[in-house]
Amino acid sequence: MAKIDPGRWERKEAYAFFSGISNPFYMVTFQTDVTPLWRYTRSHGLSFYKGMIWACTQAINAVEAFRIAIRDGEPVLLCRRDPSFTDLKPGHEQFQIVTLQHSEEIGHFCEEADRASRAQETFIDPAKESDALIYYSCLPWIELTALTNERDLSAPGARDDSIPRIAWGKAMEENGRMKLGLSMEVNHRLIDGIHIGRFVEQLEKQMKDLEI
Repeated sequence: MAKIDPGRWERKEAYAFFSGISNPFYMVTFQTDVTPLWRYTRSHGLSFYKGMIWACTQAINAVEAFRIAIRDGEPVLLCRRDPSFTDLKPGHEQFQIVTLQHSEEIGHFCEEADRASRAQETFIDPAKESDALIYYSCLPWIELTALTNERDLSAPGARDDSIPRIAWGKAMEENGRMKLGLSMEVNHRLIDGIHIGRFVEQLEKQMKDLEI
């Protein structure tokens, strides 16, 4: 982690402007072509869901703006963000929230994510909660067009929440390609549309690099 000098920060005016808003969070949903990742995970016996978490985490960490958090009212630059995701155990309807350290190799990450999910015996492990996470969820039963997240805006420091929320729905085939509706919710004090655009570019790159 490194402190950001507010006086030299290019974003200081935008940060100050959106800091005066009681609800500075906004959501964007968009379609993305996930065909390379879909084919890769199936050919290697990996979970597509865990593979998407890996690819999105890679993309988030490649865009500096997404690694900025607000601590004690001041912006700081994180070394990296780690994933925290919802998961259903086979035969159960109640989900759990699994948090683990990110790995830059997709196969290793998917295996560790599966292991962590199987081993977890509680709904959530509070000891693993931090502001250096990315929250993931999935609704694989429906085609996602939009999604919002729960927030307690009355809680102290609620507007300092810098954790990106990412979710997606059912992958749909279209002209031989797999398309996915992906929703992202961020804090406008830190993230603009250009940063979401760069995230999408990085996400597409991560998947294209897996193309077979």
